[in-house]
Amino acid sequence: MKKAALLISFLLMISYLQAQVLTANTSKKFTVGFDLFNDFWMGQPDGMKARTINQGFNVFGTYNFDLVESGAHTFSAGIGIRNNQLYSNMKINDIKADTIVFSKITYNYKRSKLHVVYLDFPFEFRFRFDNKWKLGVGFKLGINIDSKTKYVGDITATGPRMTQKYKKVSEIEKYTFGPTLRLGYKWISVFAYYQPTHVFTENLGPDLYPISVGITLSPF
Repeated sequence: MKKAALLISFLLMISYLQAQVLTANTSKKFTVGFDLFNDFWMGQPDGMKARTINQGFNVFGTYNFDLVESGAHTFSAGIGIRNNQLYSNMKINDIKADTIVFSKITYNYKRSKLHVVYLDFPFEFRFRFDNKWKLGVGFKLGINIDSKTKYVGDITATGPRMTQKYKKVSEIEKYTFGPTLRLGYKWISVFAYYQPTHVFTENLGPDLYPISVGITLSPF
């Protein structure tokens, strides 16, 4: 979360500086936003207990096309980076296996997580009311660009405690898609994303998929 906070702070600073040099008319054409959300994981394998808080974040930028002359309603398209995380009482047996299998951790441990990163292409219809309230109904496509696991805990019944990190989990589904919804006031919104596509390729891993709920900050 420290890395996420630093990244968001940096992007906010860049967005602020860019906003200073853009004309008022031009700045309305661009939106920079940050989604801070919790993932609720569906399709968990037998015996898995996901942590209540599975924090994730998304950074995106869109170009806005006016649907009406006033600019109150727009169609927006852009690009973003999404991070989904699953913390649970299980870990993957072999991340390079042809079939991904999670096993319950039987030793003392502090943390076990799966982290998946996507390059997103969001599309959204945005409606503004009284220039304050806003509603966004959209859809986004995602391309998997990274994945990793992290385990912090004992590796035998008597220890020692170790940190194990592995990258490039096999059988991650390359493409994802799903609808998005935002309801907000000025620069803050409630955000939701439903991903019907599974994280892993069908029949080659558990049927995991996230429902993400959180807030969107879009000061620019």
